[in-house]
Amino acid sequence: MTEIRFYHLFSMTLEKALSVLLEKVLERDWRALIITDSLERVTELDSGLWTYKPSSFLPHGMVGDEDAESQPILITHKDENSNNSNVLFLVDGAESKHVGKFEMCCLLFFGNDTSGLRKVREAWTGYKNEGHKVIYLQQDPAGKWSEKRTVGD
Repeated sequence: MTEIRFYHLFSMTLEKALSVLLEKVLERDWRALIITDSLERVTELDSGLWTYKPSSFLPHGMVGDEDAESQPILITHKDENSNNSNVLFLVDGAESKHVGKFEMCCLLFFGNDTSGLRKVREAWTGYKNEGHKVIYLQQDPAGKWSEKRTVGD
């Protein structure tokens, strides 16, 4: 089953948190697929990954690029794993029908979005009922993640 991590953002922007997590994915020689809710947001995330840290580079592409399938990180608004990733990131409320085909799925969401929190709680329950290992991580004021709850093996 897929390990599903819920990252509850409080003190860090989505773009910053995503960049930090993507660095860890690349350190492990994994591949990542980021699914967002619109093509416009794909472009915004692409721009953010190019400029998030002057001393670092996250090799990535976005849906529609000529070499998208060869990129270790791919940003898309489509529910398809065209770069053969083993880690899925769902951001901006995006969903996937293929979560079970990944080794890990990371949902990033904000702590102050009431409607978003309701959707995340429903996702938690659904994934737990499907037998996935679900982990809830919360950010402290300094931006460090701590595991608050785990269900499943």
